[in-house]
Amino acid sequence: MLRSAILAAARSNRVERLVESAPVSRSIVRRFIAGEHADDALACTRDLVADGLAVTIDFLGEDTTNPQQAEATRDEYIKLLDALHAAELTPAAEVSLKLSALGQVFDEKLAYEHARAICAKATEAGTTVTLDAEDHTTTDSTLEVLARLRADFPTTGAVVQSYLRRTEADCRELAVSGSRVRLCKGAYNEPESVAYQRRLDVDKSYVRCLNVLMSGAGHPMIATHDPRLVAIGEDRAKWFDRTPDEFEFQMLYGVRPDEQRRLAELGYTVRVYLPYGTQWYAYMMRRLAERPANLAFFARALRSKG
Repeated sequence: MLRSAILAAARSNRVERLVESAPVSRSIVRRFIAGEHADDALACTRDLVADGLAVTIDFLGEDTTNPQQAEATRDEYIKLLDALHAAELTPAAEVSLKLSALGQVFDEKLAYEHARAICAKATEAGTTVTLDAEDHTTTDSTLEVLARLRADFPTTGAVVQSYLRRTEADCRELAVSGSRVRLCKGAYNEPESVAYQRRLDVDKSYVRCLNVLMSGAGHPMIATHDPRLVAIGEDRAKWFDRTPDEFEFQMLYGVRPDEQRRLAELGYTVRVYLPYGTQWYAYMMRRLAERPANLAFFARALRSKG
């Protein structure tokens, strides 16, 4: 119930205004977000790469409502990719993007064109792109855009969410040669008709999906902080005779950094999901929903208002 309440708050303009007007933030927001500007993301990326970690960078924003916003998001990614290339941080750093931030809701063709421009720039910069998953209403559209992009940019990554009932079938279609697939649990408030509601059922689905991806010909990207699922990921890789360069772990910036370093020291590729930008509210609320214990820090920050 607490998770559902937090996710509902993530969609509330009133709560958003309250949170953004409070002096929150630095202890919570900085824990999960590199900063507001591309330079902040670059600085964090340098540090992470120096620690032996890979990175995928997300320019925060979603549910874009007009072409000007979508174009501005496209331009920010292109600028970011140029900067990563100039700083010699590629291919260790790639980018993740949400099609809703590129106009998917009101013009799927426009979102595709913007995503295509970003993929072309990523190729020029010596790296690649992963299309983030969002709520279930966008899944079909996102996978259709992915298929179109992969015709010219085959390394474009997919993201699937184990809490969706459809995901095991999606994994079977995606587990093909050269296909990069990030498997995560999911962080949106979805109805029971399309998504598992119990944590145990989500975890069981995660393992089933992981087995499909590990047994296929693609490149699984195991996105979890759950110690049990990390251990299962290691076990499944050994079972399917995968070398460390044939899959990777992914974790969020600011979450279990010691575990990230531990896995990297064992020789695994560990990619850190690194967000930046001013539109941090929805992202932060989903992180709180994933681990409600973080609410204690958040509440203390809110009480300091004024």
